[in-house]
Amino acid sequence: MNRKRLIAGITGNWPAKVLSLGLAIIVFIFHRMSRLEERFISVPLRIEHLTSLMPSSAYPRMIRLTLRGEANSIYPILDGDIEVFAEMENFTAPGTYLVPLQWRKKGTALGVEPLQITADPAEISFQLDYKISKFVPLKPDFQGQVDPGFAMTSFSLQPNQIIIDGPADLMMNIAELYTEPIDLSGRRVDFNTTVNVMQSNPLIVIRGSGSIEFLAHISQIIPVRNITHVPITVTGLKEGLSGEPEIKTVNIHLEARNQEEAQKFEVPPDFIKVDCSGIIEPGDYILRVFADNAGDFKLRFDPEEVKIKIVLSGDKS
Repeated sequence: MNRKRLIAGITGNWPAKVLSLGLAIIVFIFHRMSRLEERFISVPLRIEHLTSLMPSSAYPRMIRLTLRGEANSIYPILDGDIEVFAEMENFTAPGTYLVPLQWRKKGTALGVEPLQITADPAEISFQLDYKISKFVPLKPDFQGQVDPGFAMTSFSLQPNQIIIDGPADLMMNIAELYTEPIDLSGRRVDFNTTVNVMQSNPLIVIRGSGSIEFLAHISQIIPVRNITHVPITVTGLKEGLSGEPEIKTVNIHLEARNQEEAQKFEVPPDFIKVDCSGIIEPGDYILRVFADNAGDFKLRFDPEEVKIKIVLSGDKS
């Protein structure tokens, strides 16, 4: 009898009891939800399963996520343990598509409950075009100047070209890429450095590391001055001999320590000479020309040798 009463008491008026239980669950959930906190993080957007196409217009690269859960659960989650991605497996032709964003949890985000994740924006409009790959040459971007009196005589890039991927319409206008700026200021010796390729457009993908080895050769500039038609003086003739060079003047290529010294130099009298002191009889001779008191200057002559005819004094033949 008591058992029947117990069962009757439990089953009696059951709709009201079910409704009360449901309300109690809802109140519990609302109470628990009211205690949840929010945390905001930004994570990079991943584009997945896009093979023959590429985005051809700007789109958000970072997505703002709102994490809602219990404070002691959501704050230990690492930013990289929630990935946001746009699934593009079904897109095979160029066009504009509205793609909802999805996310997946890993690492510290696994097993966290309750956890609500909201992406801002929730969907993105992508303009897609065919993907093109090609080789493009690299050029260095120089800034500054080497030290005065020095010059960069040569340089090399290794590699000197790279492969890039990009949307077809955009790739048609790309003929070359530049490195990040290479500073030459104050350089006076050879140097090498590693530089990155300048990413001129975020829609272009550079294959490989994007790092380039740059080598420069720096040489000192030697100030020079060319002086023309400098007369030749004949010296050292023995008594009873005379002679004149076949060519009466030479040109001088003068190298100095600096440009100011080169410009200030004045050719003194009898500066260029031929020495006949070793000649003891008439005849035709080839003699080297030389400069008297050249100081710190380095000289080259054109011609370096002259022909001179030595005759007996008074002999006009």
